[in-house]
Amino acid sequence: MAVEVGSEAPDFTLNDYNKQPVALSSFRGERNVLLVFYPFAFSGICTGELCQVRDELAAYEDENVQVLGVSVDTPFSLKAWAEQQGYPFPLLSDFWPHGAVAAEYGVFNETAGLANRGTFLIDTAGVVRYAEVNAPGEPRDQEAWKKAVAALKS
Repeated sequence: MAVEVGSEAPDFTLNDYNKQPVALSSFRGERNVLLVFYPFAFSGICTGELCQVRDELAAYEDENVQVLGVSVDTPFSLKAWAEQQGYPFPLLSDFWPHGAVAAEYGVFNETAGLANRGTFLIDTAGVVRYAEVNAPGEPRDQEAWKKAVAALKS
């Protein structure tokens, strides 16, 4: 079961594509976090979704939102993908233990060994304000994320 709106977001520390640890709790009190789980680097839908985030990143930054992408890929493949696509936000590797953070958020697909498309907006207090889970082949509607980000102000 996915983490629900109104609950405290499970904390985690994962390595980014430079093998540097990034802790969710490091943003607490400072920035909201848009946590975007996706199945695999280099896949078509994932590339399209994260390119849209990249192209609209200023809108999130203007609202004090840190975007974090998470997949079960290795840091090496994430780095190659980030460089190829020019992603300026951290891509975190949930490779080992395989999918542990995705499982904590209720988005790990054990049958396929990947993260489903889970999106969680976490406020500066660490509370989940928006949650959405889509199947691997089902693209997300990012307009819903933007509405959730706008609602953080009220």
